[in-house]
Amino acid sequence: MILLTYSSPEGLELGVKTDAGILDVRAAATALAATDVPSSPDAFYRLGYDALAPLAALVERALGQPQASWFHDEGGLKLGPCVPNPGKLMCIGLNYRRHAAETGMEPPSKPVLFSKFNNAVAAPGEAVPLPANAREYDYEAELVAVIGRRCRHVPEAEALEHVLGYCNGNDVSARELQFLSGQWLLGKTLDKFQPLGPYLVTADEVGDPQALQLRCWVDGDLRQDSNTADMIFGVAEIISYLSSYFTLEPGDIISTGTPEGVVQGRPQKDWLEPGNVVTVEVEGLGRLTNTMAAES
Repeated sequence: MILLTYSSPEGLELGVKTDAGILDVRAAATALAATDVPSSPDAFYRLGYDALAPLAALVERALGQPQASWFHDEGGLKLGPCVPNPGKLMCIGLNYRRHAAETGMEPPSKPVLFSKFNNAVAAPGEAVPLPANAREYDYEAELVAVIGRRCRHVPEAEALEHVLGYCNGNDVSARELQFLSGQWLLGKTLDKFQPLGPYLVTADEVGDPQALQLRCWVDGDLRQDSNTADMIFGVAEIISYLSSYFTLEPGDIISTGTPEGVVQGRPQKDWLEPGNVVTVEVEGLGRLTNTMAAES
């Protein structure tokens, strides 16, 4: 399934992308008395994998007796972050071989972990404010894995069974703040510095997460063009590693690192500025586009 969120007068709604349009999960579940279907994004992500079967059944029923009020034209919707309220927002640094090389850093022997806060989450199409107290703003196209089952000490061979799905992410970074100290947090979790979306594509539709093309454009100029096969630590290894230290819960997200081509590694330091349009595309996950803006 392909899921998304969108704005309504009541707040963010959960939708499913179908050939008939975007299914309004709340409206269809109410009309069809599907009481086992989580109708809000937060309720869906709290259940994770347990929500997929009843949701798939609802989609089948709704497509069998379509009502205009249940389906929307995606073009008329204002999309929200596909995961609007992550439980934990974890990120892996220096996780592509060629990216480590372009930065002049040694490839790590263990995953480099840092975090962001929920204030960093942004929707597709949402402006990303660039504060005036920094200037070295960079893009980082990333594959984001969303946890669907609670896990602790999960073996690498079983780790992907705990992935609900995947989405595009842009780990926007303020480089001089990132390296101000030994902690990367300050340069990573400014407001709206983690756009997510437009879709959450369930793991069964994505297939092998280590065989996906990943690209990033700035104002139409292709800056990053790589493949997740270049990861130093694959998604399964990352999940196993993290779960050996703490519990992963449904709705947690892991941003798995960026390939080469970021401004930090380019000879020409053309840092992001207000007005730049950044587009991230991981194969099969749609396109995530955001415009940089001066902070108001």
